Amino acid sequence: MLDHVETMFDNIPGMLKKLKKRSYESNMTVFREKNQMYFAEITDYVDGQENKEGACSEIAGLLADAAEKRFAGSNGKIKARQQADLNFFMIYYTFPAILLTENENANLIAQSLCDEWGKRFKNSNISYTDYDSIYNTFNEKILGIF
Repeated sequence: MLDHVETMFDNIPGMLKKLKKRSYESNMTVFREKNQMYFAEITDYVDGQENKEGACSEIAGLLADAAEKRFAGSNGKIKARQQADLNFFMIYYTFPAILLTENENANLIAQSLCDEWGKRFKNSNISYTDYDSIYNTFNEKILGIF
């Protein structure tokens, strides 16, 4: 299940660099298109299970494993700066993309992933919100300068 899901974390620096309303919108579109198969697999799996919470925990573990596999150094730990970027990436892209599936279990999936992320990674007690809430926090111009 979720073969090669670690590719979901491709280009994190590029997707977080100089984020503005327009770039966030286009980045999210590309991210969702590239990873729609994973989000469909996740929601289909949870939908097909009787124990939804257990299925969500399993999915959360697989995604955290993929992040560790991709970013952990030889000591088995992820560097603090990389972890901070991963946390922002999860908040800005992964959680909103899960919620944008509009699956009835999307909130449960996102919450399970937040819980696992907080347990698994140091200084990673993160939470989630939807795409529109994040998108509406961006301003095109700050004091008319940019």
